[in-house]
Amino acid sequence: MQPIFVLVHSPSVGPSTWHPVAEQLAAAGYQVRVPSLLHVGAGGPPFWPRIADAVRDDLREIPTDHPLVLVAHSNAGLFLPSIRSGLDHPVNGSVFVDAALPARIGQTPVAPLELLEFLRPLAVDGMLPRWTDWWDEADIAPMFSDPTMRQKVIAEQPTLPLAYYEQRIPVPDDWDDHPCSYLLFGPPYDDMATDARERGWRTAHLPGAHLHQIVDPAGTARHLLELTTTPGFHT
Repeated sequence: MQPIFVLVHSPSVGPSTWHPVAEQLAAAGYQVRVPSLLHVGAGGPPFWPRIADAVRDDLREIPTDHPLVLVAHSNAGLFLPSIRSGLDHPVNGSVFVDAALPARIGQTPVAPLELLEFLRPLAVDGMLPRWTDWWDEADIAPMFSDPTMRQKVIAEQPTLPLAYYEQRIPVPDDWDDHPCSYLLFGPPYDDMATDARERGWRTAHLPGAHLHQIVDPAGTARHLLELTTTPGFHT
């Protein structure tokens, strides 16, 4: 039974950041789910349970004996342990794509102190601008090769409360007792890829900017399949 790929987008952006890769995987014969996390910033903290619940709800109609591969981009990586612990399905593997990694033990802060210090002056009545509005055009433009896709991604972004980035996420024990791997696009996630290698995970490098999965969905899908075709991944 081939696992279903569950592509988890960063709550800072939206599901369209995974749709091109989902189309590539579907064309290769795989089932794919792209849960929407656009609502998780509504209301007060804690926010992380809503992310786990959103993924679980999206898989409600999938038989619980059907294996999954979880794939997380950017800060969605921090939530993979809590997502996995909330699922009834077997998880054959997890792939972190240009993603932040959960702490090895204890709770994981969503944002390091230096990022919080950058974000706090941007907040108005506790709400932040959209993620792409944090940066200069020189930083944003290289992430997009297609104007239509850029418009879609930018328009879809939620506005999140500062409190979202101030949360700390629990990391269940032994969450990584299954094959995990890391796909690096580029800086500043080099250190995360190094950390993944030190954890004994398989790693790969597909050079590009942080949203490279929308620029090269075929290459991204190919790497996801290569990273997850190890003994024990497919059953």
